[in-house]
Amino acid sequence: MAERSTAAVDVADNSGDEPLTAKADGATADGVAEAQQTADTSTPDTGGERKSGVLGHAAAPELHSGHKLARRYRLEECVTRLDGFSSWRAVDEKLRRAVGVHLLPAHHPRARSVLAAARSSALLGDPRFVQVLDAVEENDLVYVVHEWLPDATELTSLLAAGPMEAHDAYQLVSQVSQAMAAAHREGLAHLRLTPGAILRTSSGQYRIRGLAVNAALRGITSEHPQRSDTEAIGALLYASLTQRWPYENDAYGLSGLPKGVGLIAPDQVRAGVHRGLAELAMRALANDGATASRQEPPCTTPEELAKAIAAMPRIRPPEPAFTAPPEYQRTTYQQGTTYGRASARPASATQPMAAAPPPPLQSRTGKALKWSVAALLIAALGLGSWQLADTLLDRGESGGSTTQTPDGGDKNPSPVVESGKPVPIVDAKDFDPLGDGAEKPGDISKTYDGDTSTHWQTDFYESADFGRLKKGLGVVLDLGEVKQIGTVKVSFVGDTTVQLRAAPFDASAAPTSPDEFTKVAEGTGDNVALRPGKGVKARYVLVWLTELPQTDEGNFRGRVSEIKITS
Repeated sequence: MAERSTAAVDVADNSGDEPLTAKADGATADGVAEAQQTADTSTPDTGGERKSGVLGHAAAPELHSGHKLARRYRLEECVTRLDGFSSWRAVDEKLRRAVGVHLLPAHHPRARSVLAAARSSALLGDPRFVQVLDAVEENDLVYVVHEWLPDATELTSLLAAGPMEAHDAYQLVSQVSQAMAAAHREGLAHLRLTPGAILRTSSGQYRIRGLAVNAALRGITSEHPQRSDTEAIGALLYASLTQRWPYENDAYGLSGLPKGVGLIAPDQVRAGVHRGLAELAMRALANDGATASRQEPPCTTPEELAKAIAAMPRIRPPEPAFTAPPEYQRTTYQQGTTYGRASARPASATQPMAAAPPPPLQSRTGKALKWSVAALLIAALGLGSWQLADTLLDRGESGGSTTQTPDGGDKNPSPVVESGKPVPIVDAKDFDPLGDGAEKPGDISKTYDGDTSTHWQTDFYESADFGRLKKGLGVVLDLGEVKQIGTVKVSFVGDTTVQLRAAPFDASAAPTSPDEFTKVAEGTGDNVALRPGKGVKARYVLVWLTELPQTDEGNFRGRVSEIKITS
């Protein structure tokens, strides 16, 4: 190759000491699988695509576990400390959730560029990227707060277990290239797309962390950012197919290619590699003209790479492997053996079976007894049928109603009582104490406006369980005064799992935590009738959504179209 961009020389960043910590569950900051650079690091010249330097005079702030930023973010564990900055796992005490924090001194030469990169990344708001939550300069410190995904797994760990199946590699390159194409359309580049920057969630979605920020922290720039990111995606695909890093040096726990042979196709490194994906990796990696001998042109931007993936025949997931049922064991029922248990020495196919003894002859007395019992049963059935018909005729004349008892019998009580009276809803508020505090508050009145064609909706999430960011959210209803709660009917757009929770009887204001409400009913569906098991009286009622339906776009969102309460 004539020159290589960021992905080709990432190993130069990992040629120093071992990293401060090494974690593989996706919960670390972007420093996982990266090493500390030494003070006199000498990065080889690789074509001018990448520029970085180590700042020995701008040491990382000496902070410790338990330190609080903005009286909100409590530092828990330092996961990276290099080149004048540090990265931490922290807790947002206001929202009670884990977050990641990058810290560097305000006088650091890269402090301004890091702040600018973080704020630009936060404006993108694409859920395929780990979101920047805050970017602040305060008390001689600059810190960037981002999402923390405890249920996600780094690509580094996935590749350590072996190469990916073709379908998994296809999903990886498809999702990452589409996300980066969207970022570049907004003028944002990553420039640090390493296996440690790619996370796979429990739902199978890939998330990219460190957009623009990781490069700014290390002073990485590129004259051709789209080309650099495209080549990096190609390296990720190559590694997922072969479990080898597509350059001579070892990196990210992967062995490099043999020295002196240059870049060889994935299907020449490992047998059984999907031919189409191997071709795609080469088109993304050798985008400097080295693929001129191949039929397809190189891909020089994430947009071109995404289009090339879309033009491929779709790769289906492997068929699930079913375990064959155990072979049927023929059993015998013979004298001296236990029923249902195979005999100790099964008879061979040629061994004659002992004939069963003939049944004993029935006596005349036995036959007479049998016919007598049969006659009595027939008479009893006839009498019962006559009594049942007579009862039904009487009920039809009197206009009474028949209700089903719990044990399945019929009884004729007083006529069925109509449902309770409507309980008016005085006010309602969206309730998101485990998130950012509010989701679409302007539309909350649509939940009780009597119009099922309108609705209040939540934000988008990656999975039905709110991307594991929170346990739920919902709507708090104010009935004006303490009322008897008989039934709460909730209409959703899509099947939704919901709980009905009631505030204490003597609550003077709506509680601020879901645990202060008592769960009295729950259900799932698009029209759910929530009925408390016993009489419940309350002024404040919480409709608490715990699982969201999937939208046509593939993400998850809750939508409440109408809530009605009767006593």
